[in-house]
Amino acid sequence: MRFNRSRSKFSPQLKIEVRMPDQTDPLRELIDGHAHLNEVNDIEGAIDRAAAAGLARIVAVGMDIASNRRVLEIAASYPGFVLPAVGFHPWSITTEPIEATLAFVRTHLATCTALGEVGLDYKAKVKKAVQWEVFARVLDLAVEFEKPVIVHARFSHLRCHRMVSEAKIKKAVFHWYSGPLDLLEKIMADGYFVSCTPALAYSTHHRSAMRHAPLERILIETDCPVEYQGRVSEPVHLLDTLTHLSRIKDLPLEEVARFTTANARAFFGIR
Repeated sequence: MRFNRSRSKFSPQLKIEVRMPDQTDPLRELIDGHAHLNEVNDIEGAIDRAAAAGLARIVAVGMDIASNRRVLEIAASYPGFVLPAVGFHPWSITTEPIEATLAFVRTHLATCTALGEVGLDYKAKVKKAVQWEVFARVLDLAVEFEKPVIVHARFSHLRCHRMVSEAKIKKAVFHWYSGPLDLLEKIMADGYFVSCTPALAYSTHHRSAMRHAPLERILIETDCPVEYQGRVSEPVHLLDTLTHLSRIKDLPLEEVARFTTANARAFFGIR
C-alpha cells in the first residue's frame, strides 16, 4: 500500500493510491485495533511503515475534544486505512467540559467505526462517581448509535464489566486486558472481546489473560505511542503483538493473524 504525499498530509482531500493486499496472505490483512495516532510523531511515515509491513487498517481512538478532532482529520486524510473512533477518556474528565465533550461525541459518533476510548480508571484523580456518570452516558450513546465500545478499565475491571453488561452493550472490547481470570470468564460469557498489546513481552497478568482467553475473542493492537521496554511504539509494532500472542498460544503466526483479523472485522463491522 502506497500513499500519495502530493498534498498536505492532513488535508481532507488527500487521495490515497491503494495497492490491495493479497487476500490469501493473513499477514497482509492485519488490523491495529487501538492506536492514538494523534500522539504519533511523523504520522505519514508511521502509516507508510505500517502499510508496508502488512497492516490493512488502523483504528484511531480519541480521548477528548482535541484528540477526537485530530483523529477525524487523520481518518479523512487516509480513508479506508485509518478508521476513526471518538471517545471521552477518564483521564480527560478533569480538564474537559463534560457536556461539551459528550455533545461532540454525539455529533460525530454516527460516522465513526467505534466509541472509544472510554471507561474507568481508579488511579486517575477523578471522583469515581463522576467517572461512573460519564461512562454511563457514553455507553448510552453507544446503544443509541449501535457502535462497538473500546473500554479502558485500569483497576476498575469489575465495575466496567458490570456497567457495560447492564447497559446491554452488544459489542465491547476490554482494551489491554490484564484483569482477573474469573472476570475474564464472565466477559467471554457475555460475548465480549479482550485485546492485547506488545506488553505481552513482559506483563505476567497480561500474558496470563491472553493465555486463558480463546483466540476467537482476542483483538491485537499497539496502543501506540505507548513506550514498551524503552521503545516508543507505532502501528508497525503490531507485528510484535502478533508474534508474542503466537508464542503464547503455540500456534503458527499465520493462524493467529487469520483469527485476530477475522475478530477485528466482525467487531468493528469491517467488510
